[in-house]
Amino acid sequence: MTAANVLFITVDQWRGDCLSAAGHPVVQTPNLDRLAARGVRFARHWSVTAPCGPSRASLHTGLYAMNHRSVSNGTPLDDRLTNVAREARAAGYDPVLFGYTDTSVDPRTVTDPQDPRLWDYEGVLPGFRPEVVLTGRNQRPWAEWLTAQGVDVPADPSDLYKPIRDFPHARRHAKSWAPTRFRAEHSETAFLTEEVTAWLDRQGGEPWFAHVSYIRPHPPYRAPEGYHDRYDPDAGEPFRRNPDRGAELAMHRLHVAAAMQAGCSESEAEARQLRATYWGNMAEVDFQLGVLLDHLDASGRAGDTLVVLTSDHGDQMGDHWLVEKLGWWDESYHVPLIVVDPRSTADGTRGSVVEATTESVDVMPTLLEWLGIEVPVNVDGRPLQPFLHGKGAPADWRTESHWQWDFRDPINHTAEDVFGLTMEQCTLDVVRSATHKYVHFGDGSHLFFDLTDDPHGLVDRAQDPTAAEAMVGLMGDLLSWRQRHADRTLTGHRVTAKHGLVERRDPRR
Repeated sequence: MTAANVLFITVDQWRGDCLSAAGHPVVQTPNLDRLAARGVRFARHWSVTAPCGPSRASLHTGLYAMNHRSVSNGTPLDDRLTNVAREARAAGYDPVLFGYTDTSVDPRTVTDPQDPRLWDYEGVLPGFRPEVVLTGRNQRPWAEWLTAQGVDVPADPSDLYKPIRDFPHARRHAKSWAPTRFRAEHSETAFLTEEVTAWLDRQGGEPWFAHVSYIRPHPPYRAPEGYHDRYDPDAGEPFRRNPDRGAELAMHRLHVAAAMQAGCSESEAEARQLRATYWGNMAEVDFQLGVLLDHLDASGRAGDTLVVLTSDHGDQMGDHWLVEKLGWWDESYHVPLIVVDPRSTADGTRGSVVEATTESVDVMPTLLEWLGIEVPVNVDGRPLQPFLHGKGAPADWRTESHWQWDFRDPINHTAEDVFGLTMEQCTLDVVRSATHKYVHFGDGSHLFFDLTDDPHGLVDRAQDPTAAEAMVGLMGDLLSWRQRHADRTLTGHRVTAKHGLVERRDPRR
């Protein structure tokens, strides 16, 4: 095995436009910019589903949600599926995890009905050896570290995200302005970074694979002191939304339900402060990423380590009168992707920006390609090495992005009862080109947007006769996409009397 290390970093709920390298008018991300200057930034990169569990299932397996079928937080991930950690382990690596993967265990592999994995959707992806597990519910490692730092930790460590009581001038600001009860150097991000750097110091000359999964800037929307007021809430562009909230919600009945689940404050001041606090959380994470990159440089490992940084999904941040991640809106699916391949520096790609459409399913095959591992035939994504080595997009590269969102409720059946749908109808598919966007719902309803005149998708033109031709074109593209990516695990095999078992892999993927 040649020396080929992997540092696979995910930051949670980070929008693709919230980088200073991407031209954001307010947010400053010097360490993400530094990473982008060393490698390749993919400007039109999209998560193929949401929320956390499904999006990470796609990220780790290279499969669209329609193929891995872990469609919501808590939906089991089929154990028959391979993933990036299993493939790397089979090749001789020991993939380690810092953080979380939000993987729900396949119950068919569990014999004890009281197995704790059946009660927690924040499990570890098979194939990873957990070095530090830190999830929304399991914050014990962080709490123990804080205690060792002399911090008084409450019984529930998440209470540390409650605002400091009587913080000076808090009453003059919106609710999310007041800082957390821990200092920035004591954040979960700081803790995880320290654990990773200590682990790196213990590695010898053997190649390693580390997945570092930071939980921030995921909510709660509250930042530590020094970051809580980093940005002026009045700065930044206007929200991307119809000024008439009712008119926007009336676009589709699902929007009304989404607003009930994840609606933002109708107060402009509250919404702007929430967004500014979110930006502050980004700044704190960016600082800790700088600490990690500094350590990688100082250790001399940057020259033989592939660094991949991305996010599982974005955040509405007040756009379309929503927060969190859901629905058909770009803001929930446009995410950053930066890849630093030290072997590609001679190809003139250092600091380049790729405008071709890429998707989260491309990350797993890109990692495998770096490791010299054959990409499994069932994988939906494609390696990004042509872009990393200056060859540009292959002739048959995708020109549209696709994502899917599932809103079924197997426990309370709320969505099914409200909309009068079956569980399998509680889903939507999106196909988005550079100029148009088509949304198809499981009940047959649909939306259509002309992004040339309406880049933020505020006007549905599905009933506009002049848009019919373009809409039908995208409908056909969506059908063709589904046909092309139907599961093909065994479809390339055939058993015949003359040849026996024949296996043919399609090099065009």
